[in-house]
Amino acid sequence: MDRIRIVGGSKLNGTIAISGAKNAALPLMIAALLTEETLILDNVPRLADVAQLQRILGNHGVDIMSAGKRPGDRQYQGQTLHISAADIIDTTAPYELVSRMRASFWVIAPLVARMHEAKVSLPGGCAIGTRPVDLLIMALEKLGADLAIDGGYVVAKAPGGLRGAEIDFPKVTVSGTHVALMAATLAKGTTVISNAACEPEITDVADCLNKMGAHIIGAGTPRIVVEGVEKLHGARHTVLPDRIEAGTYAMAVAMTGGEVQLSGARPELLQSALDVLTQAGAVITVNNDGIRIARNGAGIRPVTVSTAPFPGFPTDLQAQLMALMACAGGSSQITETIFENRFMHVQELARFGARISLDGETATIDGTAKLRGAPVMATDLRASVSLVIAGLAAEGETMVNRIYHLDRGFERLEEKLSACGASIERISD
Repeated sequence: MDRIRIVGGSKLNGTIAISGAKNAALPLMIAALLTEETLILDNVPRLADVAQLQRILGNHGVDIMSAGKRPGDRQYQGQTLHISAADIIDTTAPYELVSRMRASFWVIAPLVARMHEAKVSLPGGCAIGTRPVDLLIMALEKLGADLAIDGGYVVAKAPGGLRGAEIDFPKVTVSGTHVALMAATLAKGTTVISNAACEPEITDVADCLNKMGAHIIGAGTPRIVVEGVEKLHGARHTVLPDRIEAGTYAMAVAMTGGEVQLSGARPELLQSALDVLTQAGAVITVNNDGIRIARNGAGIRPVTVSTAPFPGFPTDLQAQLMALMACAGGSSQITETIFENRFMHVQELARFGARISLDGETATIDGTAKLRGAPVMATDLRASVSLVIAGLAAEGETMVNRIYHLDRGFERLEEKLSACGASIERISD
Protein backbone atom coordinates (compact mmCIF):
# COMPACT_ATOMS: atom_id res chain seq x y z
CA MET A 1 0.00 0.00 0.00
CA ASP A 2 1.48 3.37 -1.06
CA ARG A 3 1.97 6.23 1.40
CA ILE A 4 2.93 9.87 0.99
CA ARG A 5 5.74 11.36 3.07
CA ILE A 6 5.84 15.15 3.53
CA VAL A 7 8.34 17.36 5.29
CA GLY A 8 6.48 20.61 5.91
CA GLY A 9 7.55 24.22 5.99
CA SER A 10 8.40 24.97 2.34
CA LYS A 11 6.58 27.71 0.48
CA LEU A 12 5.08 26.78 -2.89
CA ASN A 13 6.36 28.69 -5.92
CA GLY A 14 5.95 27.87 -9.62
CA THR A 15 3.27 26.64 -12.00
CA ILE A 16 0.74 23.83 -11.61
CA ALA A 17 -1.16 22.63 -14.69
CA ILE A 18 -4.81 21.90 -13.89
CA SER A 19 -6.07 18.57 -15.23
CA GLY A 20 -9.44 17.77 -16.80
CA ALA A 21 -12.35 17.51 -14.36
CA LYS A 22 -12.98 14.04 -12.97
CA ASN A 23 -16.61 14.98 -12.28
CA ALA A 24 -17.15 15.77 -15.97
CA ALA A 25 -14.94 13.04 -17.48
CA LEU A 26 -16.85 10.18 -15.80
CA PRO A 27 -20.37 11.13 -17.03
CA LEU A 28 -18.94 12.04 -20.45
CA MET A 29 -17.43 8.56 -20.77
CA ILE A 30 -20.77 7.03 -19.73
CA ALA A 31 -22.59 9.18 -22.32
CA ALA A 32 -20.67 7.28 -25.04
CA LEU A 33 -23.09 4.37 -24.39
CA LEU A 34 -25.85 6.46 -25.99
CA THR A 35 -24.47 6.09 -29.54
CA GLU A 36 -23.05 3.35 -31.73
CA GLU A 37 -20.60 5.85 -33.20
CA THR A 38 -17.25 6.85 -31.63
CA LEU A 39 -17.07 9.60 -29.02
CA ILE A 40 -13.62 11.23 -28.76
CA LEU A 41 -12.84 12.91 -25.44
CA ASP A 42 -9.77 15.13 -25.03
CA ASN A 43 -8.17 16.26 -21.73
CA VAL A 44 -9.32 13.17 -19.78
CA PRO A 45 -7.37 13.01 -16.49
CA ARG A 46 -5.26 9.94 -15.66
CA LEU A 47 -7.01 8.80 -12.49
CA ALA A 48 -7.89 5.52 -10.80
CA ASP A 49 -11.62 6.29 -11.21
CA VAL A 50 -11.20 6.83 -14.97
CA ALA A 51 -9.35 3.50 -15.30
CA GLN A 52 -12.05 1.76 -13.23
CA LEU A 53 -14.82 3.20 -15.44
CA GLN A 54 -12.92 1.98 -18.53
CA ARG A 55 -13.12 -1.54 -17.06
CA ILE A 56 -16.86 -1.15 -16.38
CA LEU A 57 -17.56 0.10 -19.92
CA GLY A 58 -15.40 -2.70 -21.33
CA ASN A 59 -17.67 -5.17 -19.54
CA HIS A 60 -20.58 -3.82 -21.62
CA GLY A 61 -18.60 -4.43 -24.83
CA VAL A 62 -17.30 -0.88 -25.28
CA ASP A 63 -13.95 -0.48 -27.05
CA ILE A 64 -11.76 2.29 -25.62
CA MET A 65 -8.52 3.42 -27.21
CA SER A 66 -6.25 5.82 -25.35
CA ALA A 67 -4.26 7.93 -27.80
CA GLY A 68 -0.60 8.50 -27.00
CA LYS A 69 1.18 11.81 -26.59
CA ARG A 70 1.40 14.15 -29.57
CA PRO A 71 4.17 16.58 -30.55
CA GLY A 72 3.79 19.79 -28.57
CA ASP A 73 1.75 18.22 -25.75
CA ARG A 74 2.21 19.96 -22.41
CA GLN A 75 3.17 18.04 -19.30
CA TYR A 76 0.05 16.73 -17.52
CA GLN A 77 -2.07 17.33 -20.62
CA GLY A 78 -4.88 14.83 -20.35
CA GLN A 79 -5.20 11.70 -22.43
CA THR A 80 -7.49 11.39 -25.46
CA LEU A 81 -9.98 8.54 -25.31
CA HIS A 82 -11.74 7.12 -28.37
CA ILE A 83 -14.84 5.38 -26.98
CA SER A 84 -16.87 3.13 -29.25
CA ALA A 85 -20.07 1.47 -28.02
CA ALA A 86 -21.04 0.09 -31.43
CA ASP A 87 -22.26 -3.19 -29.95
CA ILE A 88 -23.46 -3.33 -26.35
CA ILE A 89 -23.14 -7.04 -25.58
CA ASP A 90 -24.10 -6.96 -21.91
CA THR A 91 -26.55 -4.66 -20.12
CA THR A 92 -25.55 -5.88 -16.64
CA ALA A 93 -23.12 -3.88 -14.49
CA PRO A 94 -21.93 -6.31 -11.81
CA TYR A 95 -21.46 -5.60 -8.10
CA GLU A 96 -17.70 -6.21 -8.06
CA LEU A 97 -17.21 -3.36 -10.58
CA VAL A 98 -19.91 -0.88 -9.50
CA SER A 99 -19.20 -1.25 -5.77
CA ARG A 100 -15.85 0.51 -6.16
CA MET A 101 -17.19 3.74 -7.59
CA ARG A 102 -20.54 5.43 -7.17
CA ALA A 103 -20.61 7.21 -10.52
CA SER A 104 -20.57 3.89 -12.39
CA PHE A 105 -24.22 3.40 -11.35
CA TRP A 106 -25.09 6.10 -13.91
CA VAL A 107 -24.61 3.59 -16.78
CA ILE A 108 -28.22 2.64 -16.03
CA ALA A 109 -29.46 5.78 -17.86
CA PRO A 110 -27.88 5.28 -21.32
CA LEU A 111 -28.44 1.51 -21.19
CA VAL A 112 -32.18 1.89 -20.57
CA ALA A 113 -32.42 4.76 -23.08
CA ARG A 114 -30.67 2.89 -25.91
CA MET A 115 -31.12 -0.82 -25.12
CA HIS A 116 -34.44 -0.48 -23.22
CA GLU A 117 -33.08 -2.58 -20.35
CA ALA A 118 -30.36 -2.61 -17.69
CA LYS A 119 -29.38 -4.48 -14.56
CA VAL A 120 -27.02 -2.43 -12.42
CA SER A 121 -25.70 -3.14 -8.95
CA LEU A 122 -26.47 -0.64 -6.21
CA PRO A 123 -23.29 1.42 -5.72
CA GLY A 124 -20.59 1.53 -3.08
CA GLY A 125 -17.94 4.26 -3.13
CA CYS A 126 -17.01 6.92 -0.58
CA ALA A 127 -17.78 6.62 3.11
CA ILE A 128 -19.55 9.99 3.30
CA GLY A 129 -23.15 9.47 4.26
CA THR A 130 -25.76 7.40 2.50
CA ARG A 131 -25.88 9.32 -0.81
CA PRO A 132 -28.90 7.26 -1.93
CA VAL A 133 -29.92 6.58 -5.53
CA ASP A 134 -33.66 7.08 -4.92
CA LEU A 135 -33.78 10.33 -6.94
CA LEU A 136 -32.04 8.65 -9.89
CA ILE A 137 -34.61 5.84 -9.80
CA MET A 138 -37.44 8.38 -9.54
CA ALA A 139 -36.18 10.19 -12.66
CA LEU A 140 -36.07 6.97 -14.71
CA GLU A 141 -39.54 5.93 -13.50
CA LYS A 142 -40.91 9.34 -14.55
CA LEU A 143 -39.48 8.65 -18.04
CA GLY A 144 -41.47 5.41 -18.19
CA ALA A 145 -38.95 2.80 -17.06
CA ASP A 146 -40.19 -0.08 -14.95
CA LEU A 147 -37.76 -0.58 -12.05
CA ALA A 148 -37.39 -3.26 -9.40
CA ILE A 149 -34.67 -4.01 -6.85
CA ASP A 150 -33.63 -7.65 -6.85
CA GLY A 151 -30.70 -9.08 -4.87
CA GLY A 152 -28.88 -5.76 -4.59
CA TYR A 153 -29.41 -4.92 -8.27
CA VAL A 154 -31.67 -2.33 -9.87
CA VAL A 155 -33.42 -4.03 -12.79
CA ALA A 156 -34.83 -1.53 -15.30
CA LYS A 157 -37.00 -2.22 -18.34
CA ALA A 158 -38.60 0.07 -20.90
CA PRO A 159 -39.83 -2.25 -23.69
CA GLY A 160 -41.17 0.53 -25.90
CA GLY A 161 -38.41 2.97 -25.05
CA LEU A 162 -38.48 5.95 -22.69
CA ARG A 163 -41.02 8.77 -22.96
CA GLY A 164 -40.51 12.46 -22.23
CA ALA A 165 -41.81 13.65 -18.86
CA GLU A 166 -41.75 16.37 -16.22
CA ILE A 167 -39.04 15.58 -13.65
CA ASP A 168 -39.14 17.83 -10.60
CA PHE A 169 -36.34 17.00 -8.16
CA PRO A 170 -37.31 17.60 -4.50
CA LYS A 171 -33.70 18.63 -3.83
CA VAL A 172 -30.77 19.57 -6.03
CA THR A 173 -28.92 16.43 -7.15
CA VAL A 174 -25.92 16.33 -9.47
CA SER A 175 -26.13 12.58 -10.07
CA GLY A 176 -29.92 12.74 -10.58
CA THR A 177 -29.51 15.56 -13.11
CA HIS A 178 -26.83 13.63 -15.04
CA VAL A 179 -29.03 10.51 -15.17
CA ALA A 180 -32.17 12.42 -16.21
CA LEU A 181 -30.24 14.34 -18.87
CA MET A 182 -28.69 11.25 -20.47
CA ALA A 183 -31.89 9.21 -20.37
CA ALA A 184 -34.03 12.04 -21.79
CA THR A 185 -31.87 12.52 -24.91
CA LEU A 186 -33.30 9.36 -26.52
CA ALA A 187 -36.81 9.53 -24.95
CA LYS A 188 -39.81 10.15 -27.23
CA GLY A 189 -41.04 13.72 -26.77
CA THR A 190 -40.05 16.55 -24.43
CA THR A 191 -38.56 16.25 -20.95
CA VAL A 192 -38.47 19.17 -18.52
CA ILE A 193 -36.06 18.80 -15.58
CA SER A 194 -36.90 21.22 -12.75
CA ASN A 195 -34.66 22.05 -9.76
CA ALA A 196 -31.77 20.71 -11.84
CA ALA A 197 -28.19 20.97 -10.58
CA CYS A 198 -26.34 23.96 -12.10
CA GLU A 199 -22.78 22.62 -11.71
CA PRO A 200 -20.38 23.39 -14.61
CA GLU A 201 -19.89 19.64 -15.15
CA ILE A 202 -23.62 19.31 -16.00
CA THR A 203 -23.20 22.05 -18.62
CA ASP A 204 -20.12 20.30 -20.00
CA VAL A 205 -22.00 17.01 -20.42
CA ALA A 206 -24.96 18.81 -22.03
CA ASP A 207 -22.60 20.59 -24.46
CA CYS A 208 -21.11 17.23 -25.47
CA LEU A 209 -24.56 15.61 -25.86
CA ASN A 210 -25.63 18.52 -28.10
CA LYS A 211 -22.54 17.93 -30.27
CA MET A 212 -23.75 14.31 -30.50
CA GLY A 213 -27.09 15.49 -31.88
CA ALA A 214 -29.15 15.93 -28.69
CA HIS A 215 -31.49 18.90 -28.27
CA ILE A 216 -30.85 20.31 -24.78
CA ILE A 217 -31.42 23.88 -23.64
CA GLY A 218 -31.06 25.41 -20.19
CA ALA A 219 -28.15 23.34 -18.85
CA GLY A 220 -26.45 25.35 -16.09
CA THR A 221 -29.84 26.70 -14.93
CA PRO A 222 -32.41 25.05 -12.63
CA ARG A 223 -34.69 24.27 -15.62
CA ILE A 224 -33.42 22.06 -18.44
CA VAL A 225 -35.54 21.17 -21.47
CA VAL A 226 -34.64 18.12 -23.56
CA GLU A 227 -36.29 17.31 -26.91
CA GLY A 228 -35.75 13.60 -27.44
CA VAL A 229 -34.13 12.42 -30.68
CA GLU A 230 -34.15 9.00 -32.35
CA LYS A 231 -30.41 8.49 -32.22
CA LEU A 232 -27.16 10.24 -31.37
CA HIS A 233 -23.94 10.26 -33.40
CA GLY A 234 -20.24 10.51 -32.59
CA ALA A 235 -18.50 13.76 -31.64
CA ARG A 236 -15.31 15.22 -30.24
CA HIS A 237 -15.26 17.10 -26.96
CA THR A 238 -12.66 18.53 -24.56
CA VAL A 239 -13.25 17.95 -20.84
CA LEU A 240 -13.37 21.22 -18.89
CA PRO A 241 -10.65 21.93 -16.27
CA ASP A 242 -11.10 20.56 -12.74
CA ARG A 243 -12.35 23.37 -10.47
CA ILE A 244 -11.88 21.22 -7.35
CA GLU A 245 -8.25 20.49 -8.21
CA ALA A 246 -7.69 24.21 -8.89
CA GLY A 247 -9.34 25.16 -5.58
CA THR A 248 -7.31 22.52 -3.71
CA TYR A 249 -3.96 23.84 -4.96
CA ALA A 250 -5.11 27.41 -4.31
CA MET A 251 -5.81 26.43 -0.66
CA ALA A 252 -2.39 24.76 -0.44
CA VAL A 253 -0.64 27.96 -1.57
CA ALA A 254 -2.74 30.05 0.84
CA MET A 255 -1.64 27.69 3.62
CA THR A 256 2.11 27.45 2.89
CA GLY A 257 2.66 30.92 1.45
CA GLY A 258 4.40 31.58 -1.85
CA GLU A 259 3.07 32.24 -5.35
CA VAL A 260 1.75 29.72 -7.89
CA GLN A 261 0.22 30.01 -11.36
CA LEU A 262 -2.69 27.57 -11.78
CA SER A 263 -2.36 27.03 -15.52
CA GLY A 264 -5.64 26.35 -17.36
CA ALA A 265 -7.87 27.06 -14.34
CA ARG A 266 -11.09 28.96 -15.10
CA PRO A 267 -12.06 31.47 -12.39
CA GLU A 268 -15.79 31.47 -13.21
CA LEU A 269 -15.94 27.77 -12.25
CA LEU A 270 -14.88 28.44 -8.64
CA GLN A 271 -15.59 32.09 -7.94
CA SER A 272 -17.13 31.46 -4.50
CA ALA A 273 -14.01 29.59 -3.35
CA LEU A 274 -11.76 32.37 -4.73
CA ASP A 275 -13.84 34.94 -2.81
CA VAL A 276 -13.35 32.96 0.41
CA LEU A 277 -9.59 32.70 -0.20
CA THR A 278 -9.42 36.47 -0.75
CA GLN A 279 -11.22 36.99 2.57
CA ALA A 280 -8.66 34.67 4.16
CA GLY A 281 -5.79 36.90 2.98
CA ALA A 282 -4.66 35.33 -0.29
CA VAL A 283 -4.07 37.54 -3.33
CA ILE A 284 -5.73 36.21 -6.47
CA THR A 285 -5.10 37.52 -9.98
CA VAL A 286 -6.80 36.25 -13.11
CA ASN A 287 -4.67 36.22 -16.27
CA ASN A 288 -4.66 34.73 -19.77
CA ASP A 289 -3.17 31.44 -18.56
CA GLY A 290 -5.53 30.91 -15.63
CA ILE A 291 -5.30 32.04 -12.00
CA ARG A 292 -2.30 33.25 -9.99
CA ILE A 293 -2.52 32.81 -6.23
CA ALA A 294 -0.13 34.29 -3.68
CA ARG A 295 0.24 34.82 0.05
CA ASN A 296 3.41 36.60 1.01
CA GLY A 297 3.80 38.00 4.50
CA ALA A 298 0.12 38.38 5.39
CA GLY A 299 -1.37 36.02 7.97
CA ILE A 300 -4.34 33.73 7.32
CA ARG A 301 -7.62 35.38 8.34
CA PRO A 302 -10.58 33.41 9.73
CA VAL A 303 -13.76 33.00 7.62
CA THR A 304 -17.33 31.80 8.06
CA VAL A 305 -18.58 29.54 5.24
CA SER A 306 -21.50 27.23 4.44
CA THR A 307 -21.23 24.71 1.62
CA ALA A 308 -23.93 25.00 -1.05
CA PRO A 309 -24.72 23.73 -4.54
CA PHE A 310 -23.05 25.65 -7.40
CA PRO A 311 -22.46 28.61 -7.55
CA GLY A 312 -22.03 28.39 -3.76
CA PHE A 313 -18.96 27.15 -1.90
CA PRO A 314 -18.35 23.51 -3.01
CA THR A 315 -18.64 20.68 -0.50
CA ASP A 316 -15.65 19.14 -2.28
CA LEU A 317 -13.43 21.98 -0.97
CA GLN A 318 -14.72 21.94 2.61
CA ALA A 319 -12.01 19.67 4.05
CA GLN A 320 -9.25 21.66 2.33
CA LEU A 321 -10.62 24.95 3.72
CA MET A 322 -10.74 23.41 7.19
CA ALA A 323 -7.04 22.55 6.97
CA LEU A 324 -6.31 26.15 5.94
CA MET A 325 -8.41 27.60 8.80
CA ALA A 326 -6.49 25.46 11.31
CA CYS A 327 -3.70 28.07 10.94
CA ALA A 328 -5.88 31.19 10.80
CA GLY A 329 -5.49 34.01 13.32
CA GLY A 330 -8.80 33.56 15.09
CA SER A 331 -11.93 31.41 15.04
CA SER A 332 -13.63 30.15 11.84
CA GLN A 333 -16.88 28.34 11.23
CA ILE A 334 -17.64 25.91 8.41
CA THR A 335 -21.13 24.47 7.97
CA GLU A 336 -21.56 21.37 5.78
CA THR A 337 -25.04 21.35 4.22
CA ILE A 338 -24.62 18.78 1.41
CA PHE A 339 -23.39 15.48 2.85
CA GLU A 340 -23.69 14.05 6.33
CA ASN A 341 -20.59 12.30 7.73
CA ARG A 342 -18.35 14.70 5.82
CA PHE A 343 -16.28 15.71 8.83
CA MET A 344 -14.27 12.47 8.99
CA HIS A 345 -11.05 14.45 8.49
CA VAL A 346 -11.56 16.36 11.76
CA GLN A 347 -9.95 13.77 14.04
CA GLU A 348 -7.05 13.33 11.61
CA LEU A 349 -6.45 17.11 11.42
CA ALA A 350 -6.49 17.12 15.24
CA ARG A 351 -3.41 14.87 15.10
CA PHE A 352 -1.51 17.87 13.65
CA GLY A 353 -2.64 19.97 16.63
CA ALA A 354 -5.62 21.57 14.88
CA ARG A 355 -8.30 22.75 17.35
CA ILE A 356 -11.69 21.85 15.90
CA SER A 357 -15.00 21.33 17.70
CA LEU A 358 -18.15 19.95 16.08
CA ASP A 359 -21.76 20.89 16.74
CA GLY A 360 -24.06 19.06 14.34
CA GLU A 361 -23.21 20.15 10.82
CA THR A 362 -21.02 23.09 11.93
CA ALA A 363 -17.31 22.91 12.71
CA THR A 364 -15.64 25.67 14.72
CA ILE A 365 -11.90 25.93 14.06
CA ASP A 366 -9.74 27.89 16.51
CA GLY A 367 -6.61 28.76 14.59
CA THR A 368 -3.21 27.85 15.98
CA ALA A 369 0.16 29.38 15.12
CA LYS A 370 1.82 26.05 14.28
CA LEU A 371 0.77 22.59 13.20
CA ARG A 372 3.11 19.64 13.78
CA GLY A 373 3.60 16.74 11.40
CA ALA A 374 2.02 13.40 12.31
CA PRO A 375 1.10 10.01 10.87
CA VAL A 376 -2.47 10.29 9.52
CA MET A 377 -4.95 8.17 7.59
CA ALA A 378 -7.14 9.16 4.63
CA THR A 379 -10.87 8.35 4.90
CA ASP A 380 -12.17 9.65 1.57
CA LEU A 381 -10.96 11.52 -1.49
CA ARG A 382 -11.35 15.15 -0.36
CA ALA A 383 -10.45 14.44 3.28
CA SER A 384 -7.20 12.82 2.20
CA VAL A 385 -6.02 15.89 0.29
CA SER A 386 -6.79 18.12 3.29
CA LEU A 387 -4.23 16.05 5.23
CA VAL A 388 -1.66 16.68 2.48
CA ILE A 389 -2.31 20.45 2.68
CA ALA A 390 -1.91 20.39 6.48
CA GLY A 391 1.30 18.36 6.14
CA LEU A 392 2.77 20.91 3.71
CA ALA A 393 2.43 23.64 6.33
CA ALA A 394 3.19 21.58 9.45
CA GLU A 395 6.58 21.45 11.17
CA GLY A 396 8.41 18.17 10.69
CA GLU A 397 7.37 14.97 8.96
CA THR A 398 3.87 13.81 8.01
CA MET A 399 3.02 10.35 6.67
CA VAL A 400 -0.34 10.06 4.90
CA ASN A 401 -1.58 6.46 4.80
CA ARG A 402 -4.26 4.86 2.57
CA ILE A 403 -3.65 7.27 -0.30
CA TYR A 404 -5.50 5.17 -2.89
CA HIS A 405 -8.32 7.67 -2.24
CA LEU A 406 -6.06 10.45 -3.57
CA ASP A 407 -5.32 8.57 -6.79
CA ARG A 408 -9.04 8.46 -7.51
CA GLY A 409 -9.25 12.24 -7.91
CA PHE A 410 -5.83 13.91 -8.13
CA GLU A 411 -3.52 13.33 -11.07
CA ARG A 412 0.17 13.10 -10.06
CA LEU A 413 -0.39 15.19 -6.95
CA GLU A 414 3.07 14.69 -5.46
CA GLU A 415 4.80 15.49 -8.79
CA LYS A 416 2.85 18.72 -9.21
CA LEU A 417 3.58 19.85 -5.63
CA SER A 418 7.26 18.85 -5.59
CA ALA A 419 7.80 20.81 -8.83
CA CYS A 420 6.74 23.90 -6.80
CA GLY A 421 9.24 23.24 -4.01
CA ALA A 422 7.27 20.96 -1.66
CA SER A 423 9.18 18.16 0.08
CA ILE A 424 6.75 15.37 -0.80
CA GLU A 425 7.28 11.84 -2.06
CA ARG A 426 5.34 8.66 -2.61
CA ILE A 427 6.60 5.60 -0.76
CA SER A 428 5.67 2.16 -2.05
CA ASP A 429 5.85 -0.54 0.58
